[in-house]
Amino acid sequence: MKGVRITAEWLFVLAVPLLLIGGSVAWAVNDGGLYRRGFARYDISLYTGITAADLERVGADLRRYFNSTEEPLSVQVAIFGLERELFNQREVAHMRDVKRLIWGTYAVAATAGLYLLAVIIAGFVRQGRAFTPWLARRLLAGGLATLGLIAAVGGFALVGFDSLFLLFHRISFANDLWQLDPRTDYLLIMFPLGFWFDATIRVAWPAAAGAVALAGMGGGYWVYQRRGFSHPGGAK
Repeated sequence: MKGVRITAEWLFVLAVPLLLIGGSVAWAVNDGGLYRRGFARYDISLYTGITAADLERVGADLRRYFNSTEEPLSVQVAIFGLERELFNQREVAHMRDVKRLIWGTYAVAATAGLYLLAVIIAGFVRQGRAFTPWLARRLLAGGLATLGLIAAVGGFALVGFDSLFLLFHRISFANDLWQLDPRTDYLLIMFPLGFWFDATIRVAWPAAAGAVALAGMGGGYWVYQRRGFSHPGGAK
């Protein structure tokens, strides 16, 4: 029983960053503003010959594809005034892999959230208010673990984002379909490395904010409890 309890505790702490970071990734994937700002910041309309309005539609088509079961990806758009299929077969095949990765992220975040909720409900049902100190300590640990992970990735990103981006692809994909030509393949032209750096920041700040909030609640309760016990009559 002790082993089961310890495993459950570690899983609880691990589930916090999985929920916060996975949820933040899901939010970023579906954030139309992220696409729109990136297209404008990196002059994608100028480099592709696709109007700003059509680029916004392409972004919406990609988000719809990620959240549907439709295959294969097909995006028709006018490039320098000529209507054509935007992505070639290699890009389409890679996007199928990207969709699987996104759905996996959705599943991990949802599973982590359900696990946290189940443990919290079970804890209060079984122990009532006596469960609160246990919960506070694990929320503090989970929040700090999330901040540590974000800080580590952020440090690597600041000193060598291109290497980090390359490592991510090698770990995430079992094939080389992600190795595209920046001269001809629109996935690279529309989404340059700078876009992905911005997207990484976009993922990091909501997850960090959530981690600070959880760590603050857990740590705040811990401080409150210690102060209560340190004063005569402070503990019931």
